Amino acid sequence: MSALFSFGERQEGYAVPVLNERAVRAAAGIVFVFAIVSFMNAWLVGNFQPTRVFVVAFLVDFTLRIFVNPRYAPSMILGQWMVRKQQPEYVGAPQKRFAWAIGFLLAVVMLYLVVIEHVIGPINLIVCAACLVLLFFETAFGICIGCKVYNWFNKDKAQLCPGGVCGVESGRGAGGNLAQGAVVLAFLGLVGAWTSWVIGNDPYPRAAEPTLASPTAQTPIDPAEAERCKVPDFAMAIGHEEKWKLHNNCK
Repeated sequence: MSALFSFGERQEGYAVPVLNERAVRAAAGIVFVFAIVSFMNAWLVGNFQPTRVFVVAFLVDFTLRIFVNPRYAPSMILGQWMVRKQQPEYVGAPQKRFAWAIGFLLAVVMLYLVVIEHVIGPINLIVCAACLVLLFFETAFGICIGCKVYNWFNKDKAQLCPGGVCGVESGRGAGGNLAQGAVVLAFLGLVGAWTSWVIGNDPYPRAAEPTLASPTAQTPIDPAEAERCKVPDFAMAIGHEEKWKLHNNCK
């Protein structure tokens, strides 16, 4: 029973239970791919069905991670398989459990909002963005934001952090120098200028907008539908009118 319901592995030479950081990052990357696909479907197309599927899958996966054993979470199984030929990098399990608990709470919130209540609004965007940021930093940079929060609430600080950040101070100039910063700024300026030119020289013709003389504009509008599609103040305040109409299937 203890082998099934446990969190982290006991490895010789480590004072706390550990997890393989390479598998954790791989699992975060797998989850991030599905998260960004579902988010973009909701944001760009107004299709929330992939989000509803993803939220339930995410919640099941994190429930298994936290309350049963990370070894039996589907994303961790796939992540471990993907890095099976890499040397394990062991990190402390307690702070990971705390970080994943944050993800679990976000998933519960999204379950209520998107799956049960079908709520559409800025709160969904904020929660989804938080999940994406946490997953992206984990998989891209090996930075566990939740693990940093762990130290705020626990007297016993995190041990065995990824990359040794718990006890290693970065050396002078480790983050780059002024010349490298100038290169980044010049690159961003070049991309910005190119973006401006591309927007002003669009070679693809676009469909004409409906006019007052078009059949669409002459179609009578149902008062009830007009009331339902009235853009709320919060959407107008953040310049979200068109997205709100898209998400609510309004013309």
